[in-house]
Amino acid sequence: MRKVKVLYEDNHIIVVEKPVNIPSQGDKTGDVDMLTIIKEYLKNKYQKPGNVYVGLVHRLDRPVGGVMVFAKTSKAAARLSEQVREKELQKVYLVIANGKMEEKKRSFGRLSFKK
Repeated sequence: MRKVKVLYEDNHIIVVEKPVNIPSQGDKTGDVDMLTIIKEYLKNKYQKPGNVYVGLVHRLDRPVGGVMVFAKTSKAAARLSEQVREKELQKVYLVIANGKMEEKKRSFGRLSFKK
């Protein structure tokens, strides 16, 4: 079983740290993904037979590490998905860059970085 860094867990959700270069969900590469890792973690922790429900609330790109929230029940998944759709959840991105930025200002979508 892969090690999971759990930041918070209750009966409805589990919040974990996603390492860099692990996909949020399965893809054509067949590499182990966070959804599978969390299902395995919960199955082992609670000694559940059969399938374990885990709802993917949001994704992070494969090269990105950070905090992910997963639903442990379908009701929690529906409510959290609704909050994402209605933009009630606030996402905060922190970028750490190494090297010199050539321009005085770079813009990435709605993010702007100033020297």
